[in-house]
Amino acid sequence: MFGTILISVCTLMHLYVFWRISTIPMVRRRYSRKPVFISGFCLWLFFFLGRTVGHDSSGFLAETFEFAAMNWMAVLFLLFVSFLAVDVVTGFGFFCRRFAPRLRGGALAAGCLLSIIALVQGFRAPVVQDYEVRVAGLPRALDGTVVVAISDTHLGPQLDDRWMADRISQVLKEKPDLIVLLGDFFEGHGSNPETFIPVLRRLTAPLGVWSVLGNHDFHGGGNESQRLMEESGFNVLRNRWVQVESGLIIAGVDDLGRRHSAGRNHDLVIQTVEGRPEGATILLSHTPSQIEQAAESGVDLMLCGHTHAGQIWPFGYIVRLAYPLLEGFHMVREMSLIISRGTGTWGPRMRLWKTGEILRITLRCDAGQEV
Repeated sequence: MFGTILISVCTLMHLYVFWRISTIPMVRRRYSRKPVFISGFCLWLFFFLGRTVGHDSSGFLAETFEFAAMNWMAVLFLLFVSFLAVDVVTGFGFFCRRFAPRLRGGALAAGCLLSIIALVQGFRAPVVQDYEVRVAGLPRALDGTVVVAISDTHLGPQLDDRWMADRISQVLKEKPDLIVLLGDFFEGHGSNPETFIPVLRRLTAPLGVWSVLGNHDFHGGGNESQRLMEESGFNVLRNRWVQVESGLIIAGVDDLGRRHSAGRNHDLVIQTVEGRPEGATILLSHTPSQIEQAAESGVDLMLCGHTHAGQIWPFGYIVRLAYPLLEGFHMVREMSLIISRGTGTWGPRMRLWKTGEILRITLRCDAGQEV
């Protein structure tokens, strides 16, 4: 269903973008509309095959094909946004009829420039984002505990074991006491994921490595992703809690967005944290959903991913319709909420404007407690 919707939307964007390109004076002077639309059809076919054949195959050629097609999709989106902005300002050419075609030439240049910037940003290493969070109920002995969180790595055809090895080096450099993985760890298709296990076994911390499953991790039912994580030494939390240290509980839920689409999303967070002992509670949820329920249940810190903060501006405005809290730190009643914009990328290896991130969270005793 998602693939069908994506291809349909991109088909409409191809029609619109190449229609607008054909009206640019510089293009009209050199070419008739026929070669412009033939070029558009060839690029649509390139995208379609990359999304279907490249996506469902493995090997260097298929992965390269998919990589190029997904990046073209992002370029197409930025061209679409640029042309649409000009059309909105000019009333689709009804106003400023003399200058509207020239402005479309500027839109073409702007879309290309934004695409270059997004590609550069997408290949940059994620930054480490520091937070200091006061947590009610945190034992004095655990004040200063460092939690490092990574999210949405989408390991697979585009982000390989070498890329992940660099991210592990970044994580270990922060000297974490606890490492958490916020879902969509694997892309779910393409190369043999077994190749990641030797690299992933380097990811260790004194209080363990804890993970939840995201929507991509459920490709094939979720059991395969869980097996790969467990063989890598990770502890997978599937709708359960664990006391990792006296006074520190970590809980995790399966992807709430997936459960919502299946009609099984009701109060899963509340059920997951029931019966836990006293102390500080950290909840891992791939999707930033059931936030109010988590706060009502006495969760102290909720960590999420999934949104990618839109990944490519201005797509974040669309994502915000589904997830009003898109990224960063928020207070929800007495609960701290941090939503990661993702460590890797999905689809295009492009980001605009912010790079990916790794979260470094220092836990502090509540202000009313003695340290």
